[in-house]
Amino acid sequence: MSALLAVLADVRAMLARPGNDYSWSSFVDAEAALEEIDAAVAVVLSGGTPTACHVLFAPTGPIQEVALSSGWGDEFLTLAARFDAAVRSL
Repeated sequence: MSALLAVLADVRAMLARPGNDYSWSSFVDAEAALEEIDAAVAVVLSGGTPTACHVLFAPTGPIQEVALSSGWGDEFLTLAARFDAAVRSL
């Protein structure tokens, strides 16, 4: 669970960067993206598995769309791999 929380914290920090481009993602803006990540964190902290995160981290999912249009696509790939590993370990 701590690995998953660490990934969510790191992706939250990336999504909170000023200047991110949300135009190609399903997120309206940074606030909406952060609310989704915060909701996933709350689910994990309550002992659940945030199933919606699979969509968020999917190829061409909203986080990747923000990452690619904002210049941190390679960092996203690392985060997605960490997410996959964290979920497998649950």
